[in-house]
Amino acid sequence: MAKIFCVANQKGGVGKTTTTVNLAASLAAQKQRVLVIDLDPQGNASMGSGIDKMELNQTVYHVLIGMADIGSVRVKSETGGYDVLPANRELAGAEVELVEIDRREERLKDALEPVLTEYDFVLIDCPPALSLLTLNGLCAANGVIVPMQCEYFALEGLSDLVNTIKQVHANLNPELTIIGLLRVMFDPRTTLQQQVSEQLMAHFGDKVFSTIIPRNVRLAEAPSYGMPGVTFDKSSRGAQAYMQFGAEMIERIKTM
Repeated sequence: MAKIFCVANQKGGVGKTTTTVNLAASLAAQKQRVLVIDLDPQGNASMGSGIDKMELNQTVYHVLIGMADIGSVRVKSETGGYDVLPANRELAGAEVELVEIDRREERLKDALEPVLTEYDFVLIDCPPALSLLTLNGLCAANGVIVPMQCEYFALEGLSDLVNTIKQVHANLNPELTIIGLLRVMFDPRTTLQQQVSEQLMAHFGDKVFSTIIPRNVRLAEAPSYGMPGVTFDKSSRGAQAYMQFGAEMIERIKTM
């Protein structure tokens, strides 16, 4: 049975999509069966997996409003080795349409039930806002992976996210927990980043993943080729760090 994880942070530009697609590719390379769900109307996780969002007939939007099931909508990422439930701009309309639907926060959870035995991991790329789409991700998930930069404003945003997760845990999904914090775009030469990293370790302890993802140009270049960084340049420091993170996730699952 699949373990379902949201990759979430209410702050934009912190590497959620980069983390989702590279973790997925890393897990796939380690013989895990992975489904990526793109819950962001920008469709970046779809594009970064080599899927042309402009040519899609059906997307996660159709799944959420009940017009299709996951089995008929998912697409194989040839460049990443995992399945994708893709998204495009249509998904923005789901926000309005879901308001009128019963159990609107649990549409994704219900849709996932029939395919959970087909995967080891389901990774949900959430938009950078607490919307109905993000709530659907949080209600479906067993836990949350939080990518964050080691900067002052990131700490501010983290406290908001922790409060959101507590509220969802209390009211909608008692299984939900923070799996771990992943330090991304890390530059060890910066004193502030080292200080924030130490604060995270002191406050969250073993909730902070030991893997650190460095700031890496090859990771940033990969999406323009429709590839995760892990397969775009396997020898890059960023790719090697995400491979290490995948191995750490597999180990962490065993202790859950």
